[in-house]
Amino acid sequence: MYIAMNRFRVTPGAEQEFERVWASRDTHLRAVPGFVESHLLRGPAREDCVLYASHTVWRSRADFEAWTRSEAFRRAHAHAGQNRPLYLGHPEFEGFEVIQTLRQGTG
Repeated sequence: MYIAMNRFRVTPGAEQEFERVWASRDTHLRAVPGFVESHLLRGPAREDCVLYASHTVWRSRADFEAWTRSEAFRRAHAHAGQNRPLYLGHPEFEGFEVIQTLRQGTG
């Protein structure tokens, strides 16, 4: 499995709007091969921003990379620039290969 994360530094006072935009956007992910699940995470408030991270789980890194080259990806990100005033700087991408998974009720 592969986890793709983008970190956002949201402008103080813009948290509700950022969350509204995030929840109402069309991600085009549900039909993408290899997509497992997606989460929006709210982190701590700092003096200059509130931290958020988007966290998507993929069957493999290859599935994630195929998504980034797809028409669905282009449609999902077509209007991303309109929301720039809600956060400071560019989102910071981090990708992780899953090494270990623990679940309730398993070993």
